[in-house]
Amino acid sequence: MVNNIADAIEEYILQQLAAKEDGQVELKRTELANKISCAPSQISYVLSTRFTHERGFIVESRRGLGGYIRITIIETTELDPDYVYKDMINKINADTTFDYIKSMIDYLIKNRMVTKREAELCAQFIYRLFKTRTVDVESRTNLIRSVFITLSKMAAITEK
Repeated sequence: MVNNIADAIEEYILQQLAAKEDGQVELKRTELANKISCAPSQISYVLSTRFTHERGFIVESRRGLGGYIRITIIETTELDPDYVYKDMINKINADTTFDYIKSMIDYLIKNRMVTKREAELCAQFIYRLFKTRTVDVESRTNLIRSVFITLSKMAAITEK
């Protein structure tokens, strides 16, 4: 059972993707909004939060007349670890939540870019950064970025 509009949108898109052999679907934002009875902005929200690169998707969008949304499932063999880490590092800012960081770490585990041990160590460290009152937001953000920079460097060394 679908709990809310965001879940309904996600479920519909995932069903459409599952029906395609090439792992790609092209949709029209307004048609999808009409089908699910929601605002187009809700579609945009779901795309930006649930169909991210970290979760294994590429979303291309063209607005206006003749516009579309193209969603592609990323094959793990296509991933460039350097790109993935840079993308994650660029998305870490003062507003980034622990849950979002945890989803990034989960993505790294899922795609065998870190071990479960490395992931758990990173998650525990980052969790403590969020819970402590002695580290300001800017310092926390920089420390979290440094964790992902270190993971990126470790990945580059492992590939050689």
